Amino acid sequence: MFEKTYKIVHQSTFSKEDLVHLISLEGEERDFFLKETSNKYIQNLGNKVYFRGLVEFSNYCTKDCLYCGIRKSNTSSERYDIDDAEILKAAKFAYDNHYGSIVLQSGERDDKRFIDRITELLKKIKEVTDGKLGITISLGEQTEDTYQKWFDAGAHRYLLRIESSNKSLYQKIHPNDSHHDFETRINCLNLLQKTGYQTGTGVMIGLPFQTYEDLADDLLFFKDMNIDMVGMGPFIEHTETPLYQYKDQLWSLQRRFEVAINMIAALRLLLPNINIAAATALQAIDPMGREKALKFGANVIMPNITPTIHRKDYTLYQNKPCTDEGADDCSNCLSIRVEMADRKIGYDEWGDSKHFFKRTAIEQ
Repeated sequence: MFEKTYKIVHQSTFSKEDLVHLISLEGEERDFFLKETSNKYIQNLGNKVYFRGLVEFSNYCTKDCLYCGIRKSNTSSERYDIDDAEILKAAKFAYDNHYGSIVLQSGERDDKRFIDRITELLKKIKEVTDGKLGITISLGEQTEDTYQKWFDAGAHRYLLRIESSNKSLYQKIHPNDSHHDFETRINCLNLLQKTGYQTGTGVMIGLPFQTYEDLADDLLFFKDMNIDMVGMGPFIEHTETPLYQYKDQLWSLQRRFEVAINMIAALRLLLPNINIAAATALQAIDPMGREKALKFGANVIMPNITPTIHRKDYTLYQNKPCTDEGADDCSNCLSIRVEMADRKIGYDEWGDSKHFFKRTAIEQ
């Protein structure tokens, strides 16, 4: 029964056709695929899950991506910028609660004031946590010099999502100008690896115009780019964006969710030792969304420790969960969710990507 799926799951190399097959599975065969993958995942990587305390500290953005709720042209977005003292307080919370790591995320800016602020902020976070808190940043496209400054200041992981590795599709979901250039995005990923970051990227699943073949190519892109960590989740449309006009052409939310979980499981087979995040967007569709991601391949989860008053304004998509919880509530909730997924939290651990160390050892 399900011989083709069994064979694919238990082989060591995967063709595009193999990945399309896995990504597109439904029903009982999908259940079989996920269970087989879960068993293989635990054998290879163990059952530890790592916390990343997420601070979405600003929703000011110079980009105008056609899918994003905090895009520059969305005049209905309530803009905010958390001051450094509050960010440091959140970092100290993560440290005191044994998270091991923090993620700093904001809209994209590349002005000198912003760059200098982040440089000093990273140094202060290291100071107040005795150098023991791991730091991931997700701050968009920057110059090589800026990436180096931030690396030297204490950041060691960087997430820069490509959103789609298909250049044609990328151009359909971004404005057609030099500020939203596909090659620039790729070059930035290369610069991040050159600088020494554990480098992450990711895609949206269920975009308008997207096919299973596109998604299989996304997975192969991660492999070809030698990516260390991935954050990807279902596309959820936002009413205040140009892509909302295609809402009637999208897969159902449930199908987007199912394919997102399939993507996580397939990626775990393709790249067994990378870090994969359980995206919050999964929980926006399925109350148990992040638990299912952990069950079938994800090993990173991000409690939101952004001061509660601002969480509702970082609306990349609509119906974002957990916007009214305090940091303690979010932490307790996710601890329970991890246990429900039969996983164990690696407290006080950075939870670095095993793939990164293998990749850099080969490069040396």
